[in-house]
Amino acid sequence: MSATSQPQPPSPFLIFDTLNAYQRTAALHAAIQLDLFTAIGEGKKTVPEVASRIQASEKGTRVLCDFMVIAGFLTKQENVYSLTADSSFFLDRKSPAYMGTVTDFLGLLGKDSGAFNDLAGVVRKGGTLMGDEGTVSPDNPIWVNFARSMAPLMFMPSELIAKMVDADAGQKWKVLDIAAGHGLFGIAIAKHNPNAEIVALDWEAVLQVAQENAQKAGVASRFSKLIGSAFDVDFGTGYNIVLVTNFLHHFDVRTNEALLRKVHAALAPGGRAVTLEFIPNEDRVSPPTEASFAMMMLGTTAHGDAFTFAEYDAMFRNAGFARSEMRELSPLPQRVIVSYK
Repeated sequence: MSATSQPQPPSPFLIFDTLNAYQRTAALHAAIQLDLFTAIGEGKKTVPEVASRIQASEKGTRVLCDFMVIAGFLTKQENVYSLTADSSFFLDRKSPAYMGTVTDFLGLLGKDSGAFNDLAGVVRKGGTLMGDEGTVSPDNPIWVNFARSMAPLMFMPSELIAKMVDADAGQKWKVLDIAAGHGLFGIAIAKHNPNAEIVALDWEAVLQVAQENAQKAGVASRFSKLIGSAFDVDFGTGYNIVLVTNFLHHFDVRTNEALLRKVHAALAPGGRAVTLEFIPNEDRVSPPTEASFAMMMLGTTAHGDAFTFAEYDAMFRNAGFARSEMRELSPLPQRVIVSYK
């Protein structure tokens, strides 16, 4: 047996690294809060320059910058720091794709919510300890924060989905956007298709944000609101497309099937339901981002999960849909399911 085939000896590294992983989260939060990436993007490349720009001590700046290099958010040559491609695109406040605002919403779901303070208790219960319904309690104000802070992150997937459904063909469409939040998915279709009318469904306070975004995008005249719970509101009929983005993972199979039956009834003949989700492979441990989302749902909802495509396919079939197709949303970690009436 060659030396290279010998099993590796046990190592405590993974345990130590995981137990200290909270430092990575805290450091990234701090770097965004201090505008560290924006400062370096402006050309402040050394510790004294960055420290002066972010109004912090030189020691603290050095340690934070080095930690960001270790974590993969910065590069370092001698004493000069530079942004990585990802940091430049997503974390420099001057970039149109800046997504530093997502820290507000993810903080509410994470350490600030208490959702994971007693994860052993969550595991014992099989669901959140944040009240009976967790984040999906009626009219929960957390979704206003979501609508405002997560919009930059959703710009790219909204554009990709608009192209996926061939919005540019310009057909006369009636589109329902369920749990619209920021409204970007419906808005993207309206921007690509001047003949598309968008109906956005969500709580009233959340829809105010979506309305603002529709106004900014120049599609407000083709954007209307449907206020209330997706489980209670009458959708109406005749929709060519129903968008169900980042919503089904909050609920159990039976609840989802009840909603999807409403979606099926609301669609015109030949209509499509377009679902955006974190969908793990059947092994439930890959790809890592999609599979890990099950933990987020365990900590923040009573019955939510990261469902596999086989599970979603069964839900849509049980709701009356003829067939469903899963499509990749490269380079993003989420996947799209297109279901046909």
